[in-house]
Amino acid sequence: MPKPVTADRLAAVGTPAGIRHGFFTRHGGVSRGGYASLNCGLGSRDDPAAVAENRTRVSRFLDAHSLLTAHQVHSPTAVVVDRAWSREERPRADAIVTATPGIALGVLTADCAPVLFADPQARVVAAAHAGWRGAIGGVLEATLAAMEGLGARRDRIEAAVGPCIMQPNYEVGPEFEQEFLARDPSSAPFFSRPQDDPQGRPHFDLPGYVLQRLKRAGLAPADAASCTYAGAEDFFSYRRSRADRENDYGRQISAIALT
Repeated sequence: MPKPVTADRLAAVGTPAGIRHGFFTRHGGVSRGGYASLNCGLGSRDDPAAVAENRTRVSRFLDAHSLLTAHQVHSPTAVVVDRAWSREERPRADAIVTATPGIALGVLTADCAPVLFADPQARVVAAAHAGWRGAIGGVLEATLAAMEGLGARRDRIEAAVGPCIMQPNYEVGPEFEQEFLARDPSSAPFFSRPQDDPQGRPHFDLPGYVLQRLKRAGLAPADAASCTYAGAEDFFSYRRSRADRENDYGRQISAIALT
């Protein structure tokens, strides 16, 4: 049985509105080895049958007949969906929006930030994949605009940021910091250096930045984040897999559905 993390605020509005969600951990699936056990990544080198079974378990948990994920490319693109698509039909996008019951919208992550959205009154939901490129590029704002196109209102939208890599483990290069500050000068507070090495390489606060972008957009987002890099028992992590010299890594899924 999958064991997702949930956001209290989304759960509170979702229960009466028939909205289910979860930031799923790596527990409750059938994959083995380094993919154990709820690897939902279609792009991993895991057994495809195991990945399919894991995704079916997530669908069932959310009372959905379909679970959709896009071909994520770290873009600011949000797409609206009203029917299930095949793996071959997946759009290149990083956010999915729907007002259609029975379709679970998912994003796959292994350090990037997953964000789930819901307007319980309009019954519009969305899922966004926010790595640093997508976040600074506007994927969160594009998601909100797509939701509003289906009748959602920004003052009713609830959002929550899920597990992702956190600042102590997100070391970046000085060129990353320079590019980021050039594109968004207000992002300076989200960079820091270790106290014992103030001249060392910067560390970036991804969940803090994502939360700030949501607040700038007029939301009061919930923070359900914990560190994917540090939480090896519960989460897959791309950076940890590279540090451990592993050949591949699993992806956890975060998903939301109208029932």
